[in-house]
Amino acid sequence: MPPRVLLAACEALPRGDGDEDILLPALSRLGFDADWIVWDDPGNAAAEADLVMLRATWDYSARRAEFLRWCESVPRLRNFANVVRWNTDKAYLLELAGAGLSVVPTQLVAPGGQPEWPEDDFVVKPSVGAGSRGAKRFSAGAMADAREHLAALHDGGYSVLVQPYQSDVDTHGETAMVFIGGRYSHAFTKGAMLGGSAVDASGLFVSERLEVADPGAALRSFAEDAMDAAASVLGMPRTDLLYARVDVVRGADGAPTLLEFELAEPSLGLKLAGERAADRLAAAVGAVV
Repeated sequence: MPPRVLLAACEALPRGDGDEDILLPALSRLGFDADWIVWDDPGNAAAEADLVMLRATWDYSARRAEFLRWCESVPRLRNFANVVRWNTDKAYLLELAGAGLSVVPTQLVAPGGQPEWPEDDFVVKPSVGAGSRGAKRFSAGAMADAREHLAALHDGGYSVLVQPYQSDVDTHGETAMVFIGGRYSHAFTKGAMLGGSAVDASGLFVSERLEVADPGAALRSFAEDAMDAAASVLGMPRTDLLYARVDVVRGADGAPTLLEFELAEPSLGLKLAGERAADRLAAAVGAVV
């Protein structure tokens, strides 16, 4: 029988959002029997698969403990369950900053706590969340609204991140650099998503404007450093990371700075990047099955 590869999604998007439409044929060309499962479907046979890849499990934030228990029950999950545990709480940004990487200044505010509010525009978002849900931008004069949003997130049991808004996003967006098997694959830009961006019909993520990008040498070098820093914090070689997405913006001084480092279930822009990117991911799957 051919090796069985399962892409894990959620009930609202049982076959993802279309980004992997070119991945399944790429896996089939390499001789894999590939299909989708819903992660919390008791009959999904994840335990018997040769590899399970998290792809569109975007409802996990409301049930993170249950989701992590499921991840730990899957023998051949990629990325690994300990990586998913670390990466599904954005407190990891503080660890990467502590490792010497340039990270957007981040305050982690536990329930009941209060931040030092930034003097300029800022973002308040849950430390556990996907698809930019719950993330809101505020002006320095909107403190009452910001405190209300902070309280609402705290009441929901979330710790909260408070970060200065990175104004370069308004002009250049975020640059997302994708790594497969620890090696750079491709990049795309994402337009500004806060302040009125529409939520997808699934309700699981804010709709994004994506474009293929050439990040240039400076951003590429920074992303390589981010991969090394994350691998060091996790105590594993970067080649053990089947996929990664490094989201970078430029700070006020023009230097690259990390916005997010996605290792759990990020969109990888495969449909945008084309068949070669899908073939690279399929080959990376083949190298670990």
